[in-house]
Amino acid sequence: MNEFITGILGNYSHFFNMAEFTSVVYNPMNWAIIGSLILLEGLLSADNALVLAIMVKHLSKNRQKRALFYGILGAYLFRFVAIGLGTYLIKIWWIKAAGALYLLWMSFQHYFYKKSGKDNAVTETPHGFWRTVLAVEIMDIAFSIDSVLAAFGISDHIWVLYLGGIFGVMMMRGVAQIFLTLINKYPELETTAYILISIIGAKMMASVFNYHVSQTVFFSILLTIFFGTFVVHHCRKRNA
Repeated sequence: MNEFITGILGNYSHFFNMAEFTSVVYNPMNWAIIGSLILLEGLLSADNALVLAIMVKHLSKNRQKRALFYGILGAYLFRFVAIGLGTYLIKIWWIKAAGALYLLWMSFQHYFYKKSGKDNAVTETPHGFWRTVLAVEIMDIAFSIDSVLAAFGISDHIWVLYLGGIFGVMMMRGVAQIFLTLINKYPELETTAYILISIIGAKMMASVFNYHVSQTVFFSILLTIFFGTFVVHHCRKRNA
């Protein structure tokens, strides 16, 4: 038990190590990984910002902004806790295997058991500012779990994961409409997001058996698949 607590505290100490932070900031490859985390977050949760907007719409304009602001703070805090704890636990092989299987199951569900529109319906929260804030916090955490777990399959560097998470939340709230427009124009992007999830899950599972793919190769594969989506879309459109 003492070893577990020491390991967790040692993991969180990375957050306060400025040398590690600067090494991340000045490494272009790290920013490429952070960019892929932001992109993945945007694709997975483009509609989540609209869900949160519906949840707070009964409040006054000023209180809507406050409720969403508190929601962002909660999302950042959740990522701080999840990344510090998760990067330690993910080193345990059976937890890593369970995470990989979950990501692969997510993709399988998307491909073979797509949800109906009724499943995506949102029930308005009861009136009351703090009850709404609590509902927004819970929804933020629910939205974050998949993207945080997928992030563990991309990198195990705490500051890379946290910066990707921070900018990912900003992306979800700030430019969600851009991603929604992009997905509406290129519907194949939704499938692309889950193809990326499948690859991340496979990479995580491979690492359980000590087979590791270099970050350069892995990032190149993700980038090729993402931009390949637009090529596929235009080919389909031309053939149609």
